[in-house]
Amino acid sequence: MKVIYILWLRQIKRYLRSKARMIGSLGQPLLFLLALGFGFGPIYQKAGEGSYLQFLGPGVIAMAIIFTAIFTGIEIIWDRQFGFLKETLVAPASRFQIMIGRTMGGATVATLQGIIVFLMTLVVGFRPTDWLLLPLALVFMILIALVFTAFGTAIATMLQDMQAFPIIMNFLIMPIFFLSGALFPLESFPAPIVTATKINPLVYGVDGLRGALIQGAHLGLLTDFIVLSLITLGLLALGSYLFSKIEV
Repeated sequence: MKVIYILWLRQIKRYLRSKARMIGSLGQPLLFLLALGFGFGPIYQKAGEGSYLQFLGPGVIAMAIIFTAIFTGIEIIWDRQFGFLKETLVAPASRFQIMIGRTMGGATVATLQGIIVFLMTLVVGFRPTDWLLLPLALVFMILIALVFTAFGTAIATMLQDMQAFPIIMNFLIMPIFFLSGALFPLESFPAPIVTATKINPLVYGVDGLRGALIQGAHLGLLTDFIVLSLITLGLLALGSYLFSKIEV
C-alpha cells in the first residue's frame, strides 16, 4: 500500500509542477465551450432541443478527463527511456501495485482536470439541474478517469517509441470521443453506428455525467455505473497483466 500511495502522490506532484501542462490542457475544452456552445447554440435551440450549452457541458468535461487520462500513459515510455521505470520496478512491491499506484495517480490528475473544466462551464453559463447530484457526477468523472488511464497505461506498456504513442492514441481516442454523444445526440446517427457505439465506454461515461448534471441520461444511471465499473475492472486487469510483462 505504501508503494501505491507514493506513486499516486508522485503523479499528482508531476501535474502540479507543470503549470504549462495544466494551463495548456484547458485550451481545448474552453475552445469547444465557446466556439461550439455559442456557435451552434442558436441552431440547436431553433431545432427545439433547448440549450446546446447545457447539452455540451458534460461532454466537454468528459473530453478534458479522457485526454488528460490517456496521455498519462506516455510517462511510462518516458520513464522507461530515462531509466526511472527500472528504479521503480526494483522496489519491494509487485508490479500490480506499481501499476495500480500509477493508474490512481493519473486518474486523480484527470479528475482534477475535469473539476476545473466543470468550474469553467459554470462561468460560461452551464447550470446543473440538481446540485445535490454533484457527488454522483464526481463518481462518473472518477470512473471515466480510471477507465482511460488504465487504457493509456495498457497501450504504453506495449510501446517503446514515444512518438508513436500520441499517434496511436489520437487514432483511437478521436473516434471514441466523437462517437460518444459528447457533442451531438447519438440518436441523430444512423442505426448501425448507434448500435456500434454500445461498445464505446465513453458513451456510458458521458451519459452518466449528463444524467447527474442535467438529468439527461438515456441509458439509465445504474446501467452507466455498472458498465463503467466492469470496464474499469477489466482494463485494470489487462493493464496489470501487460505491465507485468514489460521489459526495461
